[in-house]
Amino acid sequence: MDSTARFLLSLVTAATLLQVRSTVTVIGLYGETIEVPCNNGAAKPKDLIFTKWKYEMDGGTYRDLLVKQAHKEEAQIQAMDGYKDRVSIAANSSLMIQGGSLVDQRTFTCMVVYGSNLDEHRVKVLVHKKPLPPQLKDKAKELENGKLTSLGVCMAADANPAAVIMWSKNGKQLVADGKTIIITPSVKMDPSTGLSSTTSVLQYTAVKSDVGAKFTCTAEHSLETQVSSPETFIIHYPTEKLSLQVLAKAPIREGDNVTLKCMADGNPPPTSFYFSIKGQKVTVKDSDTFTLTAVTRNSTGDYKCSLVDDDKMEASEKVVVSYLDLSLSPTGKVLKMVRDTLLVKMEQDASGDAKVSWTKDNRKLDEAPRFENVTYADAGFYVCEVSVAGIKRSQSFQLVVEGTPVIKKMTEHRSEDGRHKVLTCEAEGVPRPSVQWSVNGTNEENSYVNGKATHKITVVPTGNLTITCIATNKLGNHFMALNVSSWAQDDSSDQALLIVVIVVGLIIAAAVVGLAYWLYIMKSRQGTWKTGEKEAGTSEESKKLEECKATV
Repeated sequence: MDSTARFLLSLVTAATLLQVRSTVTVIGLYGETIEVPCNNGAAKPKDLIFTKWKYEMDGGTYRDLLVKQAHKEEAQIQAMDGYKDRVSIAANSSLMIQGGSLVDQRTFTCMVVYGSNLDEHRVKVLVHKKPLPPQLKDKAKELENGKLTSLGVCMAADANPAAVIMWSKNGKQLVADGKTIIITPSVKMDPSTGLSSTTSVLQYTAVKSDVGAKFTCTAEHSLETQVSSPETFIIHYPTEKLSLQVLAKAPIREGDNVTLKCMADGNPPPTSFYFSIKGQKVTVKDSDTFTLTAVTRNSTGDYKCSLVDDDKMEASEKVVVSYLDLSLSPTGKVLKMVRDTLLVKMEQDASGDAKVSWTKDNRKLDEAPRFENVTYADAGFYVCEVSVAGIKRSQSFQLVVEGTPVIKKMTEHRSEDGRHKVLTCEAEGVPRPSVQWSVNGTNEENSYVNGKATHKITVVPTGNLTITCIATNKLGNHFMALNVSSWAQDDSSDQALLIVVIVVGLIIAAAVVGLAYWLYIMKSRQGTWKTGEKEAGTSEESKKLEECKATV
């Protein structure tokens, strides 16, 4: 140290120019570099001579750390203890302390010498460290309903200052009441590090609604608030209610398997049950189900289950088995002769109101078929379908109607070209009748619809003929004759008809003319009646009237 520095230091010792500032506080982080500002970071004086840092020991004495001359680049380290390799000075005169620890929680003084003045700036350093993430230890395996039990211990270790622990259930803070909730916190300091570990024991009285509840502990600290992983606990509580569930696809039908499941609201649930099956008590161990195999309509009824250790606590459920029986008469192929009577009888037995429908050849009928006089049109495939509660039954019969052929009519008409005659024979019969004519023809046409056969032929008659149509099937035959005239007779008949039409037309025309003239005469004579003339009229009028009559 040069003579100027020694001189200034003597001034400091004399304390004739000393100015002490108020103490400020800074917080440093554990394990990191702590920056202690000089004069709250204010700019250095222009006539700065040197800056000196020192710290206060427990006994109130001070130890020097370093001195930085204004005209030199490097500071002179004066510390001889643990600070020797940890301290340095920044460009703004701040004291830099590497690897901050709790031993650094003390008061540091920055001495600034400039011109003829000397200032001291006191800085109190606090070192903070957040705790390790909180953990829940010594957790209870299970909680019993209504019983105060130690739920677990929460620890927030290695913090400074010590963390504060709080307990929560489903995100809501638990408040100790000394009876159902008891919280016991404690803090322990590690003598080697000075760090504190906070523990908290929660004693909790569980209730049934705590099933699935999530418990957490929170460590609150000035640097950070941390929450533990949520924990759930098994809650033991006795059974208060039973319920019986029927496991089967609805509706239950004959032949189905039905499983009965007895459910208890206790925890842990009972492992054995009594099942009442049609009045008979069956014990089931290590299971809560009982299966009814291939149920019938007689299986319908009330079923119960109860606890083995308390058979007064029971549950019941009704099982309804749907069924449907269908009987149809006749079935299969039914052969009837035309005009016979057929009685159709349908009987059904169902577990509920059944819906009945009929179809004929896939077309819906409005009502059940009745056959008092069977016709060919009644032939077809009939299906009766009955349904109830998801069950469908159907039966059917095929009605075949047969009969000997019957010729209904024979007709003739001219062809479109006017040179031929077309003969038509219509016959009913099943099986399909074959049709034969007593004459040969051309352009034959055949059709057969609903037991009706139609046969057409084209002929050229040269004279008056009696033509016969014969319809035949395996049951018999039938014939009918038709008189067919030649073309000449047809033409003469047409001429005679034309003459008759002309004569009748002339007579009608004459009558119309006579009637008109008579009306004219009567109108003309109205004036004569008014003047007292005779009703016979004038001689001229009488003459004209006689002429008209003669004409008619």
